Amino acid sequence: MSTRVVAVVVTWNRRDLLVEALDALRKQSAPVSALVVVDNASTDETPATLRTYDDLDVVTLAENTGGAGGFAAGIERALDAHAPDLIWLMDDDTVATPTASERLLDVYASADPTPVVLASRVVWTDGRDHPMNTPRRKPRASADEVRRAAAVDAIPVRSASFVSIMCDADTVRERGLPIADYFLWNDDFEYSTRLLRGRTGLYCPDSVVVHKTKAFGSTDADPGSRFYYEVRNKTWLFTRSRGLAPLEKAVYGGSTARRWIRTIAASSDRRTLWRGLGRGLRDGIRSGPRSNEVVLRNVRTTDGSNGNDRLPPTDGDFPTS
Repeated sequence: MSTRVVAVVVTWNRRDLLVEALDALRKQSAPVSALVVVDNASTDETPATLRTYDDLDVVTLAENTGGAGGFAAGIERALDAHAPDLIWLMDDDTVATPTASERLLDVYASADPTPVVLASRVVWTDGRDHPMNTPRRKPRASADEVRRAAAVDAIPVRSASFVSIMCDADTVRERGLPIADYFLWNDDFEYSTRLLRGRTGLYCPDSVVVHKTKAFGSTDADPGSRFYYEVRNKTWLFTRSRGLAPLEKAVYGGSTARRWIRTIAASSDRRTLWRGLGRGLRDGIRSGPRSNEVVLRNVRTTDGSNGNDRLPPTDGDFPTS
């Protein structure tokens, strides 16, 4: 029996890139079984363009909830309506090469143990590996894990980016959806580590996608006022998420602190970043992320495609410590 792959793409005001991404998904050598597009309240020509397709399941949100809210709504739709074995998550500015899904499925079928997350190689428009989306190699992976991964031309990872990952649907059902309140940053880090804790994740270099960002670089390049979300969300992750074990939190926490210092030191507006650091730490410690039910309470589908009363699970479904 063939593996059912449902692709979920979240979009906001990037109509031309979205069309390119959708065309690439429809031309995969291993076709997807269904394609869910979450329109995050686009104000450009995206809504009109999506109405011209007859093979999409479009979830239209009334507010821009960012990638976290968009993927939460899209994954829920995939689970409810399309009975996936794997859910393929992708941004609207990501163009999959023709064999991207086939290569991931080859590894899924051959790897032992079966991975619950498979990550593509993400390159920029000039073919260089994109630093924004490089999966984190699993620290302290055993020699056996490395050997088993190498047998299928893969590398063990501990986390991965939403830009192109396939997630095992049964594991998603067990461990819940992305947390919508992780607006802007670290939603994929929290979610992928949560899915992968105690499980196998593999980076598959033969599966290639092109991430067509405007510039080549990482997300911590002088982030300005957005630094607040990086700090708040990482504080939530280290204090409340069960994605990382206690020792991992200490290791990743130290690495994060060093990166924050480097980011502030390199910034042309250090005052804004210091302010974001203080506010982010304060808000992240004072209270945790709100439940998806609260965050998305007034975000209803405006086209009725998946029902006005359907929301992702409440926070009771999310692992928190």
